[in-house]
Amino acid sequence: MHDQPISLAMTGASGAQYGLRLLEMLLKSERRVYLMLSKPAQLVIGTETDFKLPSRAAEIETFLRQHFRATAEQLRVFAPEQWSAPVASGSATMHAMVICPCSMATLSAVAVGASRSLIERAADVTIKEQRTLILVPRETPFSAIHLQNMLKLARLGVTILPANPGFYHRPEKVDDLVDFVVARVLDHLRIAHTLMAAWGAQEREE
Repeated sequence: MHDQPISLAMTGASGAQYGLRLLEMLLKSERRVYLMLSKPAQLVIGTETDFKLPSRAAEIETFLRQHFRATAEQLRVFAPEQWSAPVASGSATMHAMVICPCSMATLSAVAVGASRSLIERAADVTIKEQRTLILVPRETPFSAIHLQNMLKLARLGVTILPANPGFYHRPEKVDDLVDFVVARVLDHLRIAHTLMAAWGAQEREE
């Protein structure tokens, strides 16, 4: 198991499937994951998926460990205002942070360093420590405000990876579209996967 954890946050944007699939793949890759769910994210998960999450972080942690067959060492879930969590301080070494899906409200807060919740503080820490931060916005259309916030963050080194699946791999079901986006996130985390072949890989094999 890899020593440095990956922080994964899910917020209230539509696209809960992206975050849950990413969590699954990180755990399958034997990565340690520090998970944060905003209250709107819990509502969206209940609306868009068959998951019926409990309300408290400790209960969510138990539920997700059982569902994904993860160990206590591998998966930890932190409450939105659990300021004692390792992700709230730069002294705790993390591999990277991903916010997937990332709402425009969260993106805006990260862009101005608001740090009002644990998710926002963890992102602020990731930026100040110059670690990898990946935001997966799921919104359409983007307003000028959204674009300005994304440009500001991109100039700070944040990776803006919208949930825009491609179609050159001939998707046959919704899961294929979800895997396309998750694969791109894993690529930027430098984590090997078999979700999708790289462009041109089939031609090289032939």
